[in-house]
Amino acid sequence: MDEKDIRILKTVASEGITSPDRIQEHTGIPKSTVHYRLDQLRERGVLENDLGDMDLSKLGLDITVISEVYAEFDEGYHTTVGEKLSDIEGVNQVYFTMGDTDFIVVAHVTSRQMVESLIEDYEAIDEIRRTSSRFVITTVKREPYPINDFGTEALVDSVVED
Repeated sequence: MDEKDIRILKTVASEGITSPDRIQEHTGIPKSTVHYRLDQLRERGVLENDLGDMDLSKLGLDITVISEVYAEFDEGYHTTVGEKLSDIEGVNQVYFTMGDTDFIVVAHVTSRQMVESLIEDYEAIDEIRRTSSRFVITTVKREPYPINDFGTEALVDSVVED
């Protein structure tokens, strides 16, 4: 894996495209090179399908950290703190929640050193009182498209208007 592969993967992820023509437009990498590298990424299992789903472990992003974040309550804090958490490198998902925990944050990183840096970045946010983080040992299910978790009939019954 090199810089071109990373640029191609970032374009696939950010733009939601797997077309060599479109990737070439965004990266400036020749179309033939993009096509060859997409094939190689698929063969190595990094790209799992034509939708752009990626095997994070094959990218070295095999440490998943789930953190509970407790913040100081103030008007609009959920927006302010949520945006600050979202801007931290490695953070993929930020959820403002009800209950004892203010935010659930999911990050994917490459090393324990990155975990330490991630936690330091959380704690550098003035409004954050404390955090509690966990490492994922085994991913039991990773469905990127929640619609796949429902049967067609259940979706029709709950979504389609009569």
